[in-house]
Amino acid sequence: MKGVILAGGIGSRLRPLTRVTNKHLLPVHRQPMIYYPIQTLINAGIDDIMIVTGGNSAGDFLKLLGNGKNFGLKHLNYTYQDGNRGIADALELVEHFVGDELICVILGDNIIEGNICSARNDFEKQGNGAKILLKRVERPQRFGVPVFEENTIVRIEEKPETPKSDLAVIGIYFYDPTVFDVIRGLEPSARGELEITDVNNHYISQEKMTWNKLDGWWTDAGTFESLLFASNLVADTGANNLSLRMSG
Repeated sequence: MKGVILAGGIGSRLRPLTRVTNKHLLPVHRQPMIYYPIQTLINAGIDDIMIVTGGNSAGDFLKLLGNGKNFGLKHLNYTYQDGNRGIADALELVEHFVGDELICVILGDNIIEGNICSARNDFEKQGNGAKILLKRVERPQRFGVPVFEENTIVRIEEKPETPKSDLAVIGIYFYDPTVFDVIRGLEPSARGELEITDVNNHYISQEKMTWNKLDGWWTDAGTFESLLFASNLVADTGANNLSLRMSG
C-alpha cells in the first residue's frame, strides 16, 4: 500500500502565519505539523510515501524532511500542486506514483492519538473500493457528515446546517486505483474545486464504500483554534508515538 499526504493549499484560515510559510510547516507542540501524518503512515506499516505540496514554500519541505531518513525511511517522494483546485485535484497528481496499488491518503493537518492499523488491515482484506474513517465530534457542521440507513452510509453531506449524525468524515481515506478514473469524471464544485466528498459519494453510489471508527482522539489543525487545540492535546497525551529524536 502506498501513502499520500496532501499538504498544499493556501492556508487562508491561518493568515497571517501562512503568508510566509505553508501551514503544514507550522508547529504543533514541539514538532512541525507535517511530522504527524508521516508518522501515522509509518505506524501503519506504510513506508512508500509521497507528499503533495504547493505554494511558495514547497522547497522548505525538502529542507525540513530531506529523503525521510530521520523517520527511518529509505526515500521520500514529493510532487507539486499548481494552484488551489481542491483535495481531489491534488490526489490526481499521484496517479503515476500509486500505479495499481491500494492507497492511504491523509490530509496534512490531521493529527491522531492512536493509529490506523486496523483500518489499513481491513482495507487490504477488502481489496477494492474505498474506506473512510469516522469520528464523533462536537460540531459536525464543520465537516463532511455521513447519512446512515441502518449501518450503511447512503451519502455524505458536506458541512450540513442540520447534521444527521454527530460523526464526521476525518481526513484519512483509503482507495483502490480506480479513484483516478473517478476524479477524471468530476465536475468542479461551486467554489471551483474538485471535492473529495464527491469522490466518496461516487464509491457510496457503487456500494463500494466501507467505514471504520477511529479510536483515540483526532483533530485537524487548520484554524487558530484547532491548531492550539492540537498542540495542547499532543502536549498532554502525545500522538502517534512520535520520536523526539526527529527534532534534530
